Amino acid sequence: MSSNDYTIRHATRDDVSTILALIHELAAYENATNSVEATEELLLNTLSFTDASTSGSDNKFTPGYARTLLLTAPEGDICGMALYFYNYSTWTGRPGIYLEDLFVKPKYRKRGYGKALIRALAKETLRVGGRRLEWSCLDWNTPSLEFYESLGATQKKEWVGLRVDGDELLKLAEVDGYPKEEGTSS
Repeated sequence: MSSNDYTIRHATRDDVSTILALIHELAAYENATNSVEATEELLLNTLSFTDASTSGSDNKFTPGYARTLLLTAPEGDICGMALYFYNYSTWTGRPGIYLEDLFVKPKYRKRGYGKALIRALAKETLRVGGRRLEWSCLDWNTPSLEFYESLGATQKKEWVGLRVDGDELLKLAEVDGYPKEEGTSS
């Protein structure tokens, strides 16, 4: 596949509706459409975007918590995304990248686009001096697990993913009806 077959670029604010549509398509694939709370307004306020007039390593980004790479097919359609954010390893003392979501529209799969997006993230990881690129995959998603392993990814068997969300997050933060009583200790 030549580099002329597709383009990869960081998202601009003008891409928000496309990003949201890709999020909804990913949620449908994962049978989780009812879980999507994202809106265009939320994405505009929380994602970091590049200025469309800049390119390469000169990109200037708006403040935000995550960035999105978009892949455009030769036909001109934006057909895939990699939404990521930076993390940090205390053991290595270096940054890394966490890939939150990778998605390529079904009709564009098997063209190397997923690999191209992950390769772009690997380059970004190295560009910032990072030492690891990591992500999670649903345990039932055998095609994706096999694809990731073909790229050299290994499953982290000794680590267990944990999450606090919803009412439990409010309770833990002692917010909205869950305040710790005065004079009590944890």
